[in-house]
Amino acid sequence: MSLHLVPRGLQYVEAVAEHGSIQAASRAIGIAASAIDRQIKLLEDRLGVQLFDRITTGMTLTPVGEMMVLLSRRWQADENRIWSDVKQMQGLDVGHFRLVAMDSLMNGIVPDFLTRISDRYPRVRVDVDVATPDDAVTALTEGRSDIAIAFNLRPQRDIHVIWSTPLPLHCVAAPDHPLAARREVTLSEVNSHAIVVQSRALAIRRMLEARHSWIFSEGPPPVVTNSLQLLKHLVVAGRHVALTSVLDVAPELLDGRLVALPVKGQKIVPQSISIAISAQRVLPRVAGMLAQDLSEAMQAMLAEVEAAMAQH
Repeated sequence: MSLHLVPRGLQYVEAVAEHGSIQAASRAIGIAASAIDRQIKLLEDRLGVQLFDRITTGMTLTPVGEMMVLLSRRWQADENRIWSDVKQMQGLDVGHFRLVAMDSLMNGIVPDFLTRISDRYPRVRVDVDVATPDDAVTALTEGRSDIAIAFNLRPQRDIHVIWSTPLPLHCVAAPDHPLAARREVTLSEVNSHAIVVQSRALAIRRMLEARHSWIFSEGPPPVVTNSLQLLKHLVVAGRHVALTSVLDVAPELLDGRLVALPVKGQKIVPQSISIAISAQRVLPRVAGMLAQDLSEAMQAMLAEVEAAMAQH
């Protein structure tokens, strides 16, 4: 639900920025092009600067235009927070919760969490976006998300981490793979087998390259992919192994399709997983409650995975 508190001019600037022209924005939001153009020019006159560079292929934001879009998104976030808080003051479990997370979490903790909150808060709207860790931080600071789940989140002034835990590096393999009977492995032992590795788009690949670049040039040529689903499919099939965290493969570990072996050796450092919010905004009350539920759900899943691994 919208309270329509965001000024029309800001809404129109964001629409034109998203769609690339006034005509395209007009078709998308159902407002006359002349009305959109008039509001944008009014803002430009008041500010004394251009919000868009008008070129033959469309309209692109100027630096001041980018500031206006950011302001619009923050205003919308505050509008959603006000609406949620007013309804909860009336004793209604309603609201709007926006979550951004990595793609690797979309077949494990995220669906489990969404099922859990749909039972407890059936009238809460949840928006879920997939993003890289860097884009997740941007979504928080720009007010496009209430909470982010991100790997290897670096400390920064505008972000407040409400929960975090290390994720040690593991080699994952099918139960009948030659390495599966081991209690732990070294990188050299892993690298002697067919391996599927993440592309540079993913944080774990960049971490491995920074500390163990030799594994990408020695041993059997790896399969490289930015798809966690393909990575897991190849490992479950039995020929390949992979280096990752147990959180990436939690469903497969729990149902016995994969086993996880700790990787030991010098310079082996864990990743981390964090739940974070913007330090510049007041979190909507419903989002605060769900953030606590999310951290509890994450801890419960990791405990369940560790118990399953202890039985291996």
